[in-house]
Amino acid sequence: MKKVSVFLLSMAVAMAACSKESIISNSGSTASSTPSTDTDSFENDEDEISDTSFDRTISIVWSSSGATVTGDANGIVSVSGADVTVDNTGTTEKVKYELSGSSSSGSLKLYSNNKQALVLNGLTLTNPSGAAINNQGKKRCYVVVSGTNSLADGSSAAYSATGEEDLKAVFFSEGQLIFSGSGSLTVTAENAQGKAGITSDDYVRVMGTPTIKITAGSSAGHGLRGKDAVSIDGGTIDITVSAAMKKGITSDSLVVFNGGATTVKATGGTAYDSEDSDYKASAGIKADQVFKMNDGTLTVTNSGQGGKGITGDAVAYFNGGTVSVTVTGSNYGSSPGGGGFGPRATTTTDNSKSAKAIKFDGDIHFNGGTVNASASSHEAIESKGAMDITGGAVYGYSKADDGINCAGNMTITGGSVCAYSTGNDGMDANGNIYIKGGFVYAIGTTSPEVGIDANSEGGYQIYLTGGTLVAIGGIENGASLSQSCYSASSWNKNTWYSITVDSTTHAFKTPSSGGSGMVISGASQPTVQSGVTTSGGTSIWDGMGVLDCSASGGSSVSLSSYSGGGGMGGGGNHGGGPGGRPW
Repeated sequence: MKKVSVFLLSMAVAMAACSKESIISNSGSTASSTPSTDTDSFENDEDEISDTSFDRTISIVWSSSGATVTGDANGIVSVSGADVTVDNTGTTEKVKYELSGSSSSGSLKLYSNNKQALVLNGLTLTNPSGAAINNQGKKRCYVVVSGTNSLADGSSAAYSATGEEDLKAVFFSEGQLIFSGSGSLTVTAENAQGKAGITSDDYVRVMGTPTIKITAGSSAGHGLRGKDAVSIDGGTIDITVSAAMKKGITSDSLVVFNGGATTVKATGGTAYDSEDSDYKASAGIKADQVFKMNDGTLTVTNSGQGGKGITGDAVAYFNGGTVSVTVTGSNYGSSPGGGGFGPRATTTTDNSKSAKAIKFDGDIHFNGGTVNASASSHEAIESKGAMDITGGAVYGYSKADDGINCAGNMTITGGSVCAYSTGNDGMDANGNIYIKGGFVYAIGTTSPEVGIDANSEGGYQIYLTGGTLVAIGGIENGASLSQSCYSASSWNKNTWYSITVDSTTHAFKTPSSGGSGMVISGASQPTVQSGVTTSGGTSIWDGMGVLDCSASGGSSVSLSSYSGGGGMGGGGNHGGGPGGRPW
């Protein structure tokens, strides 16, 4: 696992060396247990195209007979059939290019030392030999999407480069790509050399209300990649990737959502990457350094073997918006120790890749918004560092492993969290679990698994000092219970319950199966009703809970004092690693 402090320091040094504007602010460090609440993660005033004055405008129109150039070209545009080359390296002018027309065998290549703008207005451009648009300029490239547009490469694209030029995508840019406008753009990557849909070797930002659809075929690459950052501030983004190892949205640094509606679908599995000498899995979203969800809606699905939904090598912040992640793929490979899953490895190396909905190698901070995560074969939500939940509604459901898991300490001070597993513990930490506030609902499977499990074998505990708690399957023995806990006389399957503490009523639905016993806790002794009908309030946890509601009908549930034990609770993590699995 790479260290976050090294990541952030390296990023800062690299950005300073390149004299680039800061794109990450208050992103925090995994060494801190205090979550960041900032929402201004991507700030750059120069990204507004309205603040830039262009010196001239050139129109380029493609047709079956080639390309036609009108306007003040001034010798910077050359045409060879339907292939257009712009060389604006000899001037200081900022030029706007209006692009339209159609060609099944054309391209646009740009060289510039200055800012430039591409206005896509009814453009259909396919380049069988590589990138449809290849921008070698390293300054901002504004892309205004107007009307209906499409870009594509060929199914057997050569992507032959000249000199040291990179040709990494159907739409490639050395400099920043800033999308705006209100039209639509469809990008199709089908080549046989793993090239992506849209790539910037700097950052990609989507502003305004464009509709951008990217499809990367089974022999293509990533959907959308910004080396330094990807920032989705608005628009409607729809990305489908189907090649093994590839990602829908990826960055070597930051991926941030500040608005818009984004849908990512990954179907590719796991394969061996000979360049990095490692097995790699597909992912809907991969952020190497920082992931932030501040606003907007994000829907991610992955059906590939060993695939992830949202993942990263470092830290994640869920500050707002709505996130839905569903991973249905099976696990891949096996570990050399003999435990494992999926097809057996033919080498002694660890080629195992687990299919998890949300997984980060550093800390995960849940500060607001709604997060629903579901996995069929492994943990729904996993942090290899610590986990803090201070606000929002968090739901992790797994059919086979822990609903929510972290390798370090888990601290809950607010919000509402449901950890549900039909195959393991509901909530599991290899460190301490601190429940200080919020509404916590944990569902574990039958013994020896439990609703909430800390690593007592390693000398850690569950510390309950506040909040409202419901744990089906009980909590681990040896917990420190500073707040009074109660044991329900029984619980019924598939039934709506209400829990009232003081003047606040929440509701929760019980599962169709689960561990024995139900542990209840609140700031004062709760009132619990079974078989209720709810009205009002806010639906949470993919429909399994309702916050601040009214409840009617039902029957009273008898509560008795609970201090631990009674057959409920395991003896630490029931296995050799996070999630109670030998891998």
